[in-house]
Amino acid sequence: MIPNTRLDRLIEYGTEPIPDTISVVNPQWRSLDSRIRSKTGQRHRLAAQFGALTLSVKHAEAELQGFEQRQGRLREEIEFLDLAIASLKQQRKDTPHHIPVNSLPEGDRFTRLRTERKHFIDTIKMIAYRAETSMASLLREHPARPDDARSLLRQIFETEADLTPDPTANTLTVRLHHLTHAAHDQAVDLLLTELNETQTLFPGTSLTLVFKLGSS
Repeated sequence: MIPNTRLDRLIEYGTEPIPDTISVVNPQWRSLDSRIRSKTGQRHRLAAQFGALTLSVKHAEAELQGFEQRQGRLREEIEFLDLAIASLKQQRKDTPHHIPVNSLPEGDRFTRLRTERKHFIDTIKMIAYRAETSMASLLREHPARPDDARSLLRQIFETEADLTPDPTANTLTVRLHHLTHAAHDQAVDLLLTELNETQTLFPGTSLTLVFKLGSS
């Protein structure tokens, strides 16, 4: 559920060039390796076809000729692939597997996430996941099936809510709209009771969060 928080969008603005001294896989080596794998797969399929060729016990002359022709055609294709694979393997052997970033063609260069920003986003994701897990553990006793807890939380996170600050009482009321099923409303109501007991302050303010369900 963490991707639903869309935190990854923050990462788009946090990239940095990769140091020139770092080595990466050579795109040319990768391309050759991919072609070798593809042609090796083709060869295996042709070899399987070659091995599956059979003649009936009482074969006619025409059947024998057709059998020999298919055998010969497959043998030629396999030999052609063997030569192509051998040539590609030699090219791959002569091509450096890893090269420095500054040796990459301009079109193949890339950036990486800023280290500090990535750590920051990972920390937020971990906090969000732990909070979600804690709420799921509170909900598991109430839905008809234990597996419904996280899907119910997803519903809560996606439903609309009204925010009503009250500076006099130092509260910020978060009023969730009703969910699709009455049974879900009952489970959510119990969850909100648990959350209200924590007396959590809205960050950066002295307003205590008060969670409620339904219209006032």
